[in-house]
Amino acid sequence: MLSTLEIVLVFLAAAVGVVALARKLHLPPILGYLAAGILIGPHALGIVPDTPDTRYLGEFGVVFLMFSIGLEFNLSKLMAMRSTVFGLGTAQVGLITLLGLGGAMLMGLGWQAGLALGGALAMSSTAIVVKLLTERLELESEHGRDVVAILLFQDLAVVPFLIVIPALAEGSSDLAWTLGKAALKAVFVLAILLFAGKKLMHLWLTVVAQRRSTELFVLNLLFITLGLAYITEHAGLSLALGAFVAGMLISETEYRHQVEEDIKPFRDVLLGLFFVTIGMLLDPRVLVNQFPMVIFLTIVPVIIKFGVVAALSRGFRRPLGTSIRTSLALAQAGEFGFVLLAQAGGLNLVDDQLMSAILAAMLLSMLAAPFLIAYSERIANRFARDDWMLKSLQLTEIATRTMKNTRHVLICGYGRNGQSLAKLLKAQGVEYMALDLDPDRIREAAAAGDSVVYADAARRESLSAAGLMRAQAVVITYGDTASALKILHHVQEARPGLPVIVRVTDEADMDRLQAAGAAEVVPEALESSLMLASHALLLCGVPLNRVLQQVRSVRESRYGILRGFFHGASDAQEDLTERNHLRLHSVPLTDGAAGIGKTLGEAGLEALGVELVAFRRKGVAGVVVEPAQVLQAGDVLVLKGTPETIARAEARLLGG
Repeated sequence: MLSTLEIVLVFLAAAVGVVALARKLHLPPILGYLAAGILIGPHALGIVPDTPDTRYLGEFGVVFLMFSIGLEFNLSKLMAMRSTVFGLGTAQVGLITLLGLGGAMLMGLGWQAGLALGGALAMSSTAIVVKLLTERLELESEHGRDVVAILLFQDLAVVPFLIVIPALAEGSSDLAWTLGKAALKAVFVLAILLFAGKKLMHLWLTVVAQRRSTELFVLNLLFITLGLAYITEHAGLSLALGAFVAGMLISETEYRHQVEEDIKPFRDVLLGLFFVTIGMLLDPRVLVNQFPMVIFLTIVPVIIKFGVVAALSRGFRRPLGTSIRTSLALAQAGEFGFVLLAQAGGLNLVDDQLMSAILAAMLLSMLAAPFLIAYSERIANRFARDDWMLKSLQLTEIATRTMKNTRHVLICGYGRNGQSLAKLLKAQGVEYMALDLDPDRIREAAAAGDSVVYADAARRESLSAAGLMRAQAVVITYGDTASALKILHHVQEARPGLPVIVRVTDEADMDRLQAAGAAEVVPEALESSLMLASHALLLCGVPLNRVLQQVRSVRESRYGILRGFFHGASDAQEDLTERNHLRLHSVPLTDGAAGIGKTLGEAGLEALGVELVAFRRKGVAGVVVEPAQVLQAGDVLVLKGTPETIARAEARLLGG
């Protein structure tokens, strides 16, 4: 019997290998996690047994995913979406559950089993869908918000299913009393958490933040997330619901964005482990022995869910294209469906053979989900003529608004930086047009008279409609390098000489963006350092013209003098995510070092990708410019490079 540590090590080893292969083959990582689970599970190699403890470990991934979703859905936003969550969500879960119930009874199963299978059929994968929509930047789109609203209601609907199914299996005569008591308990717990917890959460996070300790802040986040999950689970609700409430409470505070960044590593790793545990459930022998049944149970539910969601979405007056995208995203099975299915199996409501076939079919539909979502745009454009017309009208509206602008600035992204830029341009009488994907922000800004429209700046059509051929500059104000590279590609194709200014949060991406055609790349950290230095120099009495000359020199050198710094213990966490950043490192040549007696040319530091920026000899600092300079014991060389190149250079200089 493997220990918990051994199980985790096997999970990680399998996930690293298979996900690396999936990346190499350009497949979604989710498929790699599922394949890793199938490989190490009890039905293949049999390395890890399928036990409740193993599944419980994987469930932590869903907990942190729901926490992240809660961060995006504060109470005011949830109330604004209540018609979609409780309208479209209720209709979807209710109708598909009834269809599943009817299908089960036609197959000769009892209505208790039909209710369990119908509930499982109604569920879709929050983990897969939200992750894929996030990667495709579609969470804030019209279909993205509908999808998340329906998924949220599905997660809430799991609670009554978990209460009802055991009561039905036991044939309880006090079913109404059991359900009523559970409902009152749920309302009581959630009311305390949502209303009393709001002020307590803000107060507690403020106290923790005042300690100015990243370690303490992250520990506190883990405690809050798992603590509320524990409370809701012991109140008869789900772990995931408690984590969602924790995220909603924190989203009402000013610490939301910091929390989102801190929790991301835990969420992604644990979510991967969850998918591994799901893959372990699949028995490959079932696919062989019951192949026709498995294929039938895979295809038919997907078609039914697609049709029902599309029809309901149209009934709620959504465009056909939006309805198709929404239904394709929700057509697969979900992780909470496995929970209901496992409960039905444990209560002997469903035959083991049929249970295995249904389980295999659900996993196959989840494997198909990344492909359905990836091709949803093409499918919607092919069949939704009205969607094409709406997009054309949207682009026409954008083009009409920019028709009078001849030398305007295109602002990609209308967040804080984009709005600040717009104010400064307006003050100087320069026209601008901003493109953004946040409908709430656009609605408020447009009502105030700002020139901003809903459009994806990474699409060629949006840039053209916004007057790319007449603009005098493009400014990318958000820190998404992948999206910025797409915009640069479109600009280079349409107007190669048009200057594009890019904001970047990761200075390691500066060279890539410049090579892609950016006229200027503004790194946040380096530019703020330059401004701090400018103010400090002025306060120290340095003449203004000398300060401006220094600033101009640094910018003309592409911030070369500022790139790279000495790292310390406080940068350890940053190092994990910024491995490609340039840094400075001092290498003292002690007695016996391999580099002593060699010239700089013989050391070959440049060939290793390292720049020698300075050295000290006998306590005197100087700049080395001669390749013939002979190194001596006691010299200190200051190197600039990435951690890998510096490590190789240090090994060559010191030996080993």
